[in-house]
Amino acid sequence: MTAIILDGKALVKQREVKLESDVAELIQRNGNRTPILATILVGSDPASGTYVQMKGNACRRIGMDSIKVELSEETTTEQLLAKIDELNQNPDVHGILLQHPVPAQIDERACFDAISIEKDVDGVTTKGYGLMAMGEPAYGSATPAGIMHLLEHYNIELNGKHAVIVGRSPILGKPMAAMLLNANCTVTICHSRTTDLASHIKQADILVGAVGRPEFIKAEWIKDGAVVVDAGYHPGGLGDIDKAGLEERVAALTPVPGGVGPMTINALISQTLTAAQQAAQ
Repeated sequence: MTAIILDGKALVKQREVKLESDVAELIQRNGNRTPILATILVGSDPASGTYVQMKGNACRRIGMDSIKVELSEETTTEQLLAKIDELNQNPDVHGILLQHPVPAQIDERACFDAISIEKDVDGVTTKGYGLMAMGEPAYGSATPAGIMHLLEHYNIELNGKHAVIVGRSPILGKPMAAMLLNANCTVTICHSRTTDLASHIKQADILVGAVGRPEFIKAEWIKDGAVVVDAGYHPGGLGDIDKAGLEERVAALTPVPGGVGPMTINALISQTLTAAQQAAQ
């Protein structure tokens, strides 16, 4: 068996052709108003700065605009809330991204939840999560949404499969579980404190590594024929999953980098376009 490589980078190139066309059409019929994503970066974390830059570049590739809001490390919750409210009230802004993580003195959850549901294109609000989990219209958290697009593109069968997610963050593990449950998977959520983690992973038809620790999930825990999705990225090009020998015995596998990461950004800008289309109506 040779695994299908779930190539997010290649899929993004295909999706961006359609997105560019859709953006041009929207601009033409909407009085030359360009869809705009506002990104908020608090502090000077280099990795966060790089991610924000990549998101801005992705917007420009398809003809959208990006407003970069940069705030100091000393920003308070109240100041950040005021900036979010300003962007909520700006009719030219269609999507708002608050880059995670923010400095420790800020109440991140309060700030996420201050984003207007119509502009929550990164899928981070409590309301958005609740709507998505209940199968109602909402923008899904960008990384899980990107993973779902990837699985759909490669015709990965989800109906009735046992999906195991390792990780429980509110913007990755939990929404991923809800999306797979809504797709008729049987879902197990594990985490770093799960007792006998290996025994759970060995049952997975579909495994999603989202624990945030390099190679925390060992290759020998994964059964033959599984679909393996690695949502981690760490220095040296490591993911959350040790992939030694997996390509020869699993059904499908995401590369790191080039698998989930590009799909996350693509889901974000795709949902921003949808928000702009909704606003135009």
